[in-house]
Amino acid sequence: MRDIKGENPSAAELKEWFSRSGLPLKKFFNTSGLAYKALSLKERLPEMSEEEQIELLASDGMLLKRPLLITPETVLVGFNEKQWAERLK
Repeated sequence: MRDIKGENPSAAELKEWFSRSGLPLKKFFNTSGLAYKALSLKERLPEMSEEEQIELLASDGMLLKRPLLITPETVLVGFNEKQWAERLK
């Protein structure tokens, strides 16, 4: 258990999670969050490099979509009941 608002994931952690997840990096962003909207990321993300996006996510835990489930076997971003049930059997 980790409070990512108080203890932001590092860029290295995010790179590893992104790589293991098989998801597009955009899926890691909390697109409904105030920070995302305040930074106009809907318009800015397409122009940013992967490295810039990871650094941005590492700078503010509120930019990350939650919950995150990180285990040695899986990385899940956001809550999808079916997906979580399958992975947590």
